[in-house]
Amino acid sequence: MLNLALTHTIPTPEGPRPLHVELALSPGERLALYGPSGVGKTTLLRLIAGLARPDQGRIAFGDTVWCDTGRRVHAPARERRVGYVFQDYALFPNMRVRDNLAFAQPTPNRNRLDELLALTRLAPLAERYPHQLSGGQRQRVALARALAQEPQLLLMDEPLSALDPALRVALREEIDEILHTVQLTTVIVSHDLGDVFRLAHRVAVLEPGKVAALGTPRDVLLPPTPGGRHALSGTVLAIEPADVLWRVTVAIGNDTVATLSADVDQLRIGAPVAVQLNGSSAVLQPA
Repeated sequence: MLNLALTHTIPTPEGPRPLHVELALSPGERLALYGPSGVGKTTLLRLIAGLARPDQGRIAFGDTVWCDTGRRVHAPARERRVGYVFQDYALFPNMRVRDNLAFAQPTPNRNRLDELLALTRLAPLAERYPHQLSGGQRQRVALARALAQEPQLLLMDEPLSALDPALRVALREEIDEILHTVQLTTVIVSHDLGDVFRLAHRVAVLEPGKVAALGTPRDVLLPPTPGGRHALSGTVLAIEPADVLWRVTVAIGNDTVATLSADVDQLRIGAPVAVQLNGSSAVLQPA
């Protein structure tokens, strides 16, 4: 189980801002960190991994204390059994796929490497270099390399953000299958609602300085309105005529949705909008 309670100063364009976070993850649980840029999602991953020190607080995994500023305890990253999947993959360009994984192993184990290559569907690509792989393949190598470390905890920073929408959906399904197989406690940073709903059991919504909400993605990100609908926040991208109605395209996180509307007088391109969902229908209202 991962437990943390910490305070850390985040630099922002408006000046330094303290971030207060208290979280507890059960064994095998997947938690998504969701929120706008600059609220400290990636910083929180780095604090957990030991790549940065919190100003104040405590981080523990099970009975092992990784950080306790009050007792001046700070285990370096190499002593924490953490697998980290970076947003930019961070693969060794001069190493083949198999060698990238082997380098990460705490103890050489060829059979385990073969298992990971099979699990991540990389066996046919084991002798290729990173520049010979697609973006989705490189991301799978990054995940396999993190798993080769035999971690207790897996951290993933925007694992699908560099991919086009179609590839993102396909790889999201593959990652979900892999995480289901390995059953590792996992923290995932994402701006993408599809990632959050598909990959996470719970989501922590970060706002400036704090965790604003914590719960299942449906409970937190689809709160019911008094009429029984569910609401999301989005931005209007386009308003186009469609016969007697209007086709309105809205960005919600990194995803886009389109719906038909009879009344668009109060909608403006680039303006925020509330998207109320009820089954297969959507109602748009200015936010």
